[in-house]
Amino acid sequence: MKMVDAPTTTPLERVEALYRELVAWYGEGSEREIRAASKLLVVALFELKTHGGPGWRTLVDDLIQTLERDPARFERMLEAHRGEQRRPW
Repeated sequence: MKMVDAPTTTPLERVEALYRELVAWYGEGSEREIRAASKLLVVALFELKTHGGPGWRTLVDDLIQTLERDPARFERMLEAHRGEQRRPW
């Protein structure tokens, strides 16, 4: 898979590009967006558990709660990590 190589691309933008590549890889398959997202989630959870220390689960739970309870804040969190528009949540 070809990754985005531009030095001005943020890590979040690179992950989003990888997600789009995975969705495309599934072609017209059923639930291709869910399948692509779940692959990224599996890898992310494994890496968080491996490298996140004892608080990794709290971080995951906090993110899920924010997404469920305050989706607008979660969207602001994402936007804060895109491009040069970095700003507090």
